[in-house]
Amino acid sequence: MKRLLWIDISKGLAILFVAYFHFFRTYFQYGVLPPADWSNFAASALTILRLVWFNVSGLGFHAVGVFIILSGWTLMQSTMRRVESGPVAWGSWYRARFLRLYPMYWVAHLVYLVSPFVARLEPVDNRMILSLLGLRFIDIQENFMYLNAAWWYFSMLIQFYFVFPLLFWAARHLGPWMFLIIACAAGFFARYVLLVLWPQNGLWVLGGFAICRLPEFALGMSLAMWHARSGERVEWFLLRGAGFVVGLILYPAALQLYHGLYEYIFVDFATGACCMLEIVEIAGIISLFQGPAKLFGLVGVYSYGLYLIHQPYVIWLGLRIREVPIWMFLLICIPTLAVLSAWGMLLEKGTNALVNKLALLRKSAHA
Repeated sequence: MKRLLWIDISKGLAILFVAYFHFFRTYFQYGVLPPADWSNFAASALTILRLVWFNVSGLGFHAVGVFIILSGWTLMQSTMRRVESGPVAWGSWYRARFLRLYPMYWVAHLVYLVSPFVARLEPVDNRMILSLLGLRFIDIQENFMYLNAAWWYFSMLIQFYFVFPLLFWAARHLGPWMFLIIACAAGFFARYVLLVLWPQNGLWVLGGFAICRLPEFALGMSLAMWHARSGERVEWFLLRGAGFVVGLILYPAALQLYHGLYEYIFVDFATGACCMLEIVEIAGIISLFQGPAKLFGLVGVYSYGLYLIHQPYVIWLGLRIREVPIWMFLLICIPTLAVLSAWGMLLEKGTNALVNKLALLRKSAHA
């Protein structure tokens, strides 16, 4: 089961869209678009471009749902690959996941504390302990968005990893369709309880209680199973335009789910799935061109590092360029995202190399 380049490109596009969204939100938080001008063709075209830019930029947070779907896909794919050579040793699996996630997460904390040019919006206090442990859902209102708001995703991710052996067993025994239906029912019921039946802080639904995002994660797992059984059919739908058209048609309906309490139960799954269909199609186009495919694929491979470090930097810079025109913001945005991608990649590669070296030394010492 080979690694799929277009999946890496999709992850790269998703994390860049998230980073861009945080940059855009900071820069344009109090901004107002220039008045619409329909006086001539050029002015009308510029007005339309501004409106499209503004509305598409505002959808950047949907790429988080894309990342959840792709995380479920890649985790399911890698675990199925491991099963091909024998039963999964779940103790070793958890150890590998721990070494993959936590060291870089801790490095991101260190970078936040010592780096210049980052937004420090909260004091460093005893909440740091829960943050380092990844248990940001404890006393969720105080801790979930502490220091770096993007880190809430980590606390959701470790919950998914904790229950993944059960999810993996269920998916393989039930099959992708039944597993997806049951997982969606569980996720939507959890959201119903926390939104309607027993209303709680919205951060639980965002990801503080990972089961609320299980529909997206399970969709990714099911897609991995469908792809393993019939890769050509899945790729035809996702990469040859059909999925893109379906996502484009359904996206407006998905956005309407924001307008009601009961409808909101389904909104994250709907918007994440629609956004995934658009991003994957773009990834498929990029994969046809060798240079861009390698570049965006590399960003996807090391997307974890960019996710962990980007937000304090883009907030710091965004607060300082709020007065510049839109065109200048877009010019600044491209090199900013490129530099942050390179920085995140450098940190993640260095951290992984160090962890692997220490693991080898430990293994040699016990040999």
